[in-house]
Amino acid sequence: MAQEFTIKSEIIESKINQLLPTQGGFQPGVDFSASTMIVPIVDLTESAGGSNLREDLQRALSHNSVTTFSVVNANTTIINTTGFYRVTGIYNRLQVNSTPTDAFALNDGSTEKNIFLFRGFSVASSGTFVNIVPFDFTVLLSAGDSLKCISGDSNCQISGSHRQIADVDGNLVNPT
Repeated sequence: MAQEFTIKSEIIESKINQLLPTQGGFQPGVDFSASTMIVPIVDLTESAGGSNLREDLQRALSHNSVTTFSVVNANTTIINTTGFYRVTGIYNRLQVNSTPTDAFALNDGSTEKNIFLFRGFSVASSGTFVNIVPFDFTVLLSAGDSLKCISGDSNCQISGSHRQIADVDGNLVNPT
């Protein structure tokens, strides 16, 4: 015979509000219960969360959803709105007798922290070469944060695109 247990948890209530926004979330006066009975489970998480896309498809780039950027010899803010963002592209550098530092950096309004650093090295005066590095990463920007793209000189071009994949609360933003 199955036994029933009542569960009271603010963490579970908060998770239900996050996962089931289309259902109005957790309602006051409703108790959660657990049972020792074995019950089959059907996972409706994606649909209940407002998305019918698999995660890999939800992260897709699309013409209407991406913002492109190209930075040469500048320190440029490319995103300054809260949320989770996918940033993808390519780093190109012609290396000529220098030790440049190029980067992606998070800025909280007062300090910068490099999260993706391209560090060159000095070469002989007769040698030149090209660095080509693809990148694809996800970043979270909280209130007051920005993502900067830093190209140290005119021999460096960092170009690509970014797309918001979720708001700051984790609610998915589908490509359009």
